[in-house]
Amino acid sequence: MKATQIVHHTLHYAGENLYRSDSSGIYYALFKRDGKQIRRSLKTKDKELARRKLAELRRQVNRITGDDAGLLPFAEYNKGKQKRKLIGGLAKRWLDVSAATLKPRSRQRRETAINQLAPFFRGVTVHNIRRREVENWVKAHHDSDRSARDFNITRDTLRMILDYAVEHGLLLDNPARTLKRRKEGKKALLIPNMDQFRALLAQMRSADGKRDGRRSADLVEFLALSGCRIGEATAMKWGDVNFKLKAFTITGGEDGTKNHEARTVPLFPSLEAFLLRLRDSLPERADRDTPLLTIKSARKCLDNACRELGLPSYSHHTFRHFFCSNAIEKTGGHFKTVAAWLGHKDGGVLVARTYGHLRDEFSTALAQRMVFDEAQPDNVINLRHAANR
Repeated sequence: MKATQIVHHTLHYAGENLYRSDSSGIYYALFKRDGKQIRRSLKTKDKELARRKLAELRRQVNRITGDDAGLLPFAEYNKGKQKRKLIGGLAKRWLDVSAATLKPRSRQRRETAINQLAPFFRGVTVHNIRRREVENWVKAHHDSDRSARDFNITRDTLRMILDYAVEHGLLLDNPARTLKRRKEGKKALLIPNMDQFRALLAQMRSADGKRDGRRSADLVEFLALSGCRIGEATAMKWGDVNFKLKAFTITGGEDGTKNHEARTVPLFPSLEAFLLRLRDSLPERADRDTPLLTIKSARKCLDNACRELGLPSYSHHTFRHFFCSNAIEKTGGHFKTVAAWLGHKDGGVLVARTYGHLRDEFSTALAQRMVFDEAQPDNVINLRHAANR
């Protein structure tokens, strides 16, 4: 009887390319293809089922050894002096297929991840991608100063690309499947208080004419009063605002919102007053398709104002946090409602986790009301004392 020692299990010959473990009774497939040994557990103790699984595995391997998998690189770039651009390879195939569900910024982030991965798979065709290439990338990333977030984005991109290869018969297994995500440290939120916010707007508007301060300040104020993301804000049109119903609709324009769903939000009093002022300042009457805001970014003016006031370098997204923290305080910690305004679909879980310090403050404040031994009014009967009479 033929026997092969693998790890600590003795496998006994049970048929062509079929072996059975003497300790567990599980059947295994053992065969070679293009000089490479294929060894897989068939995860069954039934011999007939094991034969059928072996046949299917052989068919999969035969698909993988086609010319496409043997010649296809992980990523292919243009040559010459022009700007480096991804033009082919497995990664390009996956990216093109995924583009339908990716926003431009997300696509750019995935392409950046591919650029970081490509050097570790240079000269390796898809058919020959092994765990070694994956581990080399992991080691290089850990040795660098790149963040855990950067690692997770690149790791997720690699897993999706190799899953695509497995799905299309270009790879038998995904060698990145077992890569674990790194724990991302929670960043401290830097949010201006109300006085700082007002000073920031005043500083930006004082630069009007030199750095388009007024329009930049309008964008920042809208972000802070609406809770919109920057892409959602700049896509807003006057037709999205309904002053009669006191509501506004966030569509995200052509790119859509982050979850690809439009949402209608109440027109908060401060936001309504701001929009009325903004409308009154227009040189002519705006129609429904007129953009609400006439600038796409306040980045430069915002940076300058922060520096001149000695404030941290705030971003557009800072003012979504500003809105959220103020909304939680004004609503008494009603995370679910605030989450709906922001467009979250988790019922307030992310908001509560992000602003946990506010949740704790509200919990502490409410706990102070839990007093059971206060003096009772004269018209209230203490039932315990009445029963003892």
